[in-house]
Amino acid sequence: MRLAVLRERREFEARVAASPETVKKLAALGMTIAVEAGAGTRSGWSDADFAAAGAEIAADAAAALAGAGIVFAVQMPDAAERAAIARGALLVSISNAFADPALVPALAEAGIDAAALEMLPRITRAQSMDVLSSQANLAGYRAVIESAAAFDRGFPMMMTAAGTVPPARVFVIGAGVAGLQAIATARRLGAIVSATDVRPAAKEEIKSLGASFVGVEDEETKAAQTAGGYAKEMSEAFRQKQAALMAETVAKNDIVICTALVMGRKAPVIVTAPMVAAMRAGSVIIDLAADAGGNCAATRPGEAYVTENGVKILGHRNWPARIPVAASSLYARNLLTFLSTFWDKEAKAPKLPETDEIVKGVMLTRGGAVVHPQFLPAQAA
Repeated sequence: MRLAVLRERREFEARVAASPETVKKLAALGMTIAVEAGAGTRSGWSDADFAAAGAEIAADAAAALAGAGIVFAVQMPDAAERAAIARGALLVSISNAFADPALVPALAEAGIDAAALEMLPRITRAQSMDVLSSQANLAGYRAVIESAAAFDRGFPMMMTAAGTVPPARVFVIGAGVAGLQAIATARRLGAIVSATDVRPAAKEEIKSLGASFVGVEDEETKAAQTAGGYAKEMSEAFRQKQAALMAETVAKNDIVICTALVMGRKAPVIVTAPMVAAMRAGSVIIDLAADAGGNCAATRPGEAYVTENGVKILGHRNWPARIPVAASSLYARNLLTFLSTFWDKEAKAPKLPETDEIVKGVMLTRGGAVVHPQFLPAQAA
């Protein structure tokens, strides 16, 4: 079995889907590993590093994909790359299928068995292969580090002979994996931290990290979490109550870190333009939801700029890729765990039982057909 690792071509993508460590372990399963030349350059690994681990270095995507039964990628390969993937091959990547309605039917038509690892169910068995969690964890850390670099004053309280520098006040919106890591990192740097989340379980998680909880607590919040652990979209009445509380909280904080996402939907706008206008000059907004439109109304996806009233807004795309060595290392292990969990040692090939909960959660297409219930035509679903 040949496994191809592709070089990422998108402008904001610096990660790679394998590491020298995972190449060795994949080869131990009985596979031949082909890594496209330059695939690891932006993640700190040279072609020589992959070759030393036992990989074949392919000159381009077509050479890597020739005869490959398994393909590893970070982002979904583009149409030209997919055209070179053999029918019946297993493609493992982050699909972002909700953003492109034509993608899943195109994968089925091409005969590609596509596994979208961002669709993994939130169950114990899947934790070690959960790409959303591993990448969000690093994004939350990176958000605080970049906010500290952008902030013109210190993070911790500093007492000197010349006077005292007060601690930064950090407000984290969304206490999922990214938000909790942002809270922990900001606390380690000495900031006064508060956070909010609509999910009822988040309050105790926030407080356990030493931050104060800010939020509207009513009957709606008791049902604000899906069975899969994601936040639900809230009613207009709830959003109005939340907006009033957010306006007051945002205005008195130095740094606001936005992490709120709803699976398969545009990110909710929580920090409005009037809230930004009420912030002090020198304040910083970090928007981890920029790829999904942003939690801040003033976010410009892919840009960092200063507003007219002096607020710095960082709306970079693909925050995990801003810490590419660590992000690639964890992502590569996620993919290794997924494949090895379903690896048939005797056949030396993946075996993906259709009844398995993880398989049902991630498989978009199989055998030339759309199989994921969220992407089936309405009449078939």
